[in-house]
Amino acid sequence: MSPFSLLRPFIFRIPAEPAHRLTIKALTLSQGGSHAAPTPTLAQRIGGIVFPNPVGMAPGFDKNAEVPDAMLGLGFGAVEVGTVTPLPQEGNPKPRLFRLVEDRAVINRMGFNNEGAQAVTNRLVRRRETGAHGLPGVVGVNIGANKDSSDRIADYAQMTRLMAPLASYLTVNISSPNTPGLRALQDEGALSALLDGVLEARGNMTVPVFLKLAPDLEPADIDSICRIAMEKKLAALIVSNTTITRPALRSRHAAEAGGLSGEPLRELALQRLRDFRKASGGAIPLIGVGGISTVDDAWARIRAGACLIQMYSAMVYEGPGLARRLVAGLERKVREAGLTSIAEAVGSE
Repeated sequence: MSPFSLLRPFIFRIPAEPAHRLTIKALTLSQGGSHAAPTPTLAQRIGGIVFPNPVGMAPGFDKNAEVPDAMLGLGFGAVEVGTVTPLPQEGNPKPRLFRLVEDRAVINRMGFNNEGAQAVTNRLVRRRETGAHGLPGVVGVNIGANKDSSDRIADYAQMTRLMAPLASYLTVNISSPNTPGLRALQDEGALSALLDGVLEARGNMTVPVFLKLAPDLEPADIDSICRIAMEKKLAALIVSNTTITRPALRSRHAAEAGGLSGEPLRELALQRLRDFRKASGGAIPLIGVGGISTVDDAWARIRAGACLIQMYSAMVYEGPGLARRLVAGLERKVREAGLTSIAEAVGSE
């Protein structure tokens, strides 16, 4: 039994959001630990970036870029901080984060709570100046718009200009269900205008741009998103964010509003990944997210077309050793399949 499984009952006595803050605080005290060394059979190049392994930390955990190096020290190949908005914002009223323990799931309606662009910029500049842990590590920044913004495209453009010099990659997040009207930016016309604004703001900076999408999309949406993403030469699509649908759940929190993540999202997120793989013909890299908690989950996502994966909710239930277990398990899967590289497994189902 792992130390985390012994501690988990005590951690779960603390409400979810205060427990998360305590976790961040503990990690700020343990910024030690070297970054993951590249695993030769698992390293992937996406958008010109070499990811030392395909297991990434999804955004939402380290919203304010307080502990990216501590997370890289846990074995993640990449960490995505944010979502960051131009101005600080409190987010939605509390409580807004719920553990659905019986379902191994989480519901959140955080609403892009974060300290704002200036605070995150300061931390990323300081991190770069101190040369944390020698190697920079892959740290992406997930960008969003303020809830009360009168011009959301301008917000994304501003965030691009600020974060492009400091991020390994940028993720345009238009798929959170917790900012009213945000998902409307996935519509064809709005998406094209938004990406034009982001790419113009990026200028001649070479930082790759990823796009994060909702799982609650119609087939026609998927086709148009893929077409636009390829036209705009985006580096990757992240499939998917949390869902507003509700499969059968056992927890007393099942009726809470917000985005559902964790194990109940697994099959929907896997199917959406397959849908995007089919619609794009494998022409754009995909990053699989949602309900990944085991090596078999991760391997299924790779075989369905994901070049990389991300996780977050599974850490709530599996603890901080999960990234290393997934990396070791994927290395074993590649070896057992008789492959020389995980790239050979991508889309192999």
